[in-house]
Amino acid sequence: MLDYDKEADAYDTTRGGEPRAAAAADAVLGLIPAGAGRLLDAGCGTGIVTRRLTAARPGLNVTGADLTYGMARTAAVRLPGAIVLADGRRLPFPDETFDAVTSVWLLHLLDEDHDVRAVIAECARLLRPGGVYVTTVDKAAAHDVGSDIDRVLAPRPRRPARDAAERVETHAAGCGLAPAGQARFPGHGQGRSPRSTVADLRRGWFTQLPPGGPLAERFAAELATLPDQDRPRSDPVFSVRAFRKPPSP
Repeated sequence: MLDYDKEADAYDTTRGGEPRAAAAADAVLGLIPAGAGRLLDAGCGTGIVTRRLTAARPGLNVTGADLTYGMARTAAVRLPGAIVLADGRRLPFPDETFDAVTSVWLLHLLDEDHDVRAVIAECARLLRPGGVYVTTVDKAAAHDVGSDIDRVLAPRPRRPARDAAERVETHAAGCGLAPAGQARFPGHGQGRSPRSTVADLRRGWFTQLPPGGPLAERFAAELATLPDQDRPRSDPVFSVRAFRKPPSP
C-alpha cells in the first residue's frame, strides 16, 4: 500500500484534483436526504471532497476523520476544527451521532474482508435511525475502460476487490442497512496514458506488482510500444451506493 503520509502533498493533483472532487461530492450529496443535519466523512483524506460537501449544503454540519496524519493535516487546513485523526474501524463518536456517514475511496484500501465489515459496522453504529451511509464501490474495476493499456495489463495479478459492490451490500445488510440508491460520476483527469501508467508501475501504484520487479518491467516494456504515449485514454466512471438505517419503530 502507498504511504499516504508521503502522498498527502501531491495526492490531489495526481488524482483528478478539483474537477474529480466536484463530481464525487455531487454524486454523494445526491444520495443524502436534504434534511440531514450532521455528516461524518470517514476516511476523508485531504478533505478535498469533504470541503465540497460542506460548501454545497451550508446547513450540513460536516466532520472528517482520517487515519493518516499527513492526510488529516491537509484536511484540517481546508476545514479548521472539523477534522479528527481516527481509524475508520474504531471511530471516536457515540452511537447514533450522525444523519449521514460517507466513505469515499476508503473500502478498496482495506486488506481484509473483516476490516471492511468493521468500517461498515462503525458507520452503521454512528447513524441515527433513518440515516444514510454512502460509499464508493468497485474502484479498481472503474479504471479498466477497455483501452489498449487495459489489454496489456489484463494478465497482471490482482488482489481481491474488498469494495466489490456485492460484498459491500452483504456487509451492509449484516449491519442492518438496506439499499437506498446508487449513482455514478466521472473521474475527471484520471484517464491513463501509456507513459503515465509506466510511471505508476514504477511508483508502486499497482499493489501486486513490486516496482522494478521483472513482471512490472515486462508490462512497462509492452506499454512503451503502444501508440500515442502521452494521450490519456477514457476517464474512469466511479460508482457510489447508499444504504439506509431503518427508522425507529
